[in-house]
Amino acid sequence: METRRLQILAELSRLGSMRAVADVLGTTTSTVSQQIAALAREMDTALIEPAGRLVRLTPAGRRLAEHAVTILAAVETAHRDLGPGAEPNGTLRVAGFATAIRGYLLPIVVDLAATSPRVHVLIREHEPAESLELLATDEVDLALTYDYDLAPAAEDPAVSATPLWTARWGLGVPADAEPGAGTTLEVFARFRTRDWIVNSRNTADEEVIRTLASMAGFRPRVTHQADSLDLVQEMIAAGLGVALLPIGFPTRPAVRIVPLAAPDVELRAYAVARHGRLDWPPLALVTGLLSAAAGR
Repeated sequence: METRRLQILAELSRLGSMRAVADVLGTTTSTVSQQIAALAREMDTALIEPAGRLVRLTPAGRRLAEHAVTILAAVETAHRDLGPGAEPNGTLRVAGFATAIRGYLLPIVVDLAATSPRVHVLIREHEPAESLELLATDEVDLALTYDYDLAPAAEDPAVSATPLWTARWGLGVPADAEPGAGTTLEVFARFRTRDWIVNSRNTADEEVIRTLASMAGFRPRVTHQADSLDLVQEMIAAGLGVALLPIGFPTRPAVRIVPLAAPDVELRAYAVARHGRLDWPPLALVTGLLSAAAGR
């Protein structure tokens, strides 16, 4: 059912004349008559009847005109509610990795409760590949993802990725190890005989490790897997191997992080959304707040 036809019927009910409706809507009397006839066929009932030289609504026409007023008001409200300039209102579904949620999204959710109480954020903790799959199947509206400069994610023309922040990573080793000075490849080479610990739910860090190890002239023995950085530290402290860890990450006494340079290892975080939805006010608001927080 076209809202344009409902608008014509509602105006006919209000004005009582096809000519008056045509004047108000900037069209012709013939067009008004054709649209009313098309609406009558669609509803399978007569909507108007002759009344001298004019027409009047049938009982069914009057009833549909009442519905039309309600429907048109709801459509107008939807336009105001969902338009780019509307006040943010609705439920935003977000999937993202733990660091992004803990460090950036949760403070924003707390602030929104005071500044934009009509925006509700639903959060799911997932690694990038999982979050992007949920985005592709329309189970979330926003994905917080990451890749590494040495293991860039594949581009997807169906989505738009907003860069958020970058973070340097180093090599987590036992505190009593002697990594020595040198480039990233020299540091890697000194740990060539160690076991290597990688993420259990994402392959990006393993790709970085294998790339750098290959450049340093060896094949790493990847053995243990863990998703939690705290658990990775416990594994390193227990002597199970070495692993990539973010610079500045609070470490246990038995663990140290060796900086990596030339080449650097850098994590890059993104806010990813599907094209066509970027102007939805809740999504635009939260993405903007994430960008501002990352900039600070």
